[in-house]
Amino acid sequence: MTDNSPSIDRRSALQALGSLTLAALAGCTGNGNSGTLSTSTTSTAGPFASLGVQGTTLVAELESDAEVDHVNLVKPNGSLFGTRDVAEGASRVSFDVGTTYTPGEYTLVAVTGDQTVGTTTRVLRPDLQILDMGIGRNQPEKMWNGTEREIADEAYVVVENRGSGPGAVTKLLFIGDVPLPSTENGTNYVNNSDVSGIYDPETDSTTQTVVIPPGERRTVYSATSPFGFAPGGAITCMDHRQTGSFKLVLKTSLGDSLSTTYDVTYSASEQVDNCSISISEATDG
Repeated sequence: MTDNSPSIDRRSALQALGSLTLAALAGCTGNGNSGTLSTSTTSTAGPFASLGVQGTTLVAELESDAEVDHVNLVKPNGSLFGTRDVAEGASRVSFDVGTTYTPGEYTLVAVTGDQTVGTTTRVLRPDLQILDMGIGRNQPEKMWNGTEREIADEAYVVVENRGSGPGAVTKLLFIGDVPLPSTENGTNYVNNSDVSGIYDPETDSTTQTVVIPPGERRTVYSATSPFGFAPGGAITCMDHRQTGSFKLVLKTSLGDSLSTTYDVTYSASEQVDNCSISISEATDG
């Protein structure tokens, strides 16, 4: 999401937004999202009891005796993200920030009439980390519930969000010494924005996004058989052991990427598609 709003003085913005009355977008008494409510890097005051993230939604709980007409959410640059009317008896308001928001400190402003009655802040910034990766033929228990043939040539990647805001993986790449790399000598989708290389077991199809809420882990599965041996592939089995390395790259919804380099060994085999594969994280990668 590109933020084209003009940058203005934050104090002036909060004062102006504190008395701002906009058309109601939604009065929220609950939230249908499930999952952990992350409350790290949060400061609460006034009528706000707590503020956290559930999935991709910023959720604010109000004190039971709070008298609030509406709540404004202010972006890090001081411009308005949105507003929520507070229905009578409601104790919660929420804003879906998605995964392409601008990272930084967001401020909630509670308003009664034309007066600001309280504010609370939350830093939203994802921090995705690669924890583990492996191959279906070696660790089928970590793959989806598919047949041996379906999972053997695919890979899994465990990703954790150690940040304070939701994040998402949008592309999975294998570059280097794998049988079918993501580059020109393989499946060639590095620069193809329509191909993510990610498989979603729930829909049995590819997906463009794997959302990872703060404090949670998700497993990302490959969809392009990077470890599938094929005639003319970048790597085929030979009558002697082969060693090399490859880089695992994950691109994210905010336009950045993270990567880990792995050492790989292919055992000797008389058949071009029947050698064993062992991988380990490169000590200098």
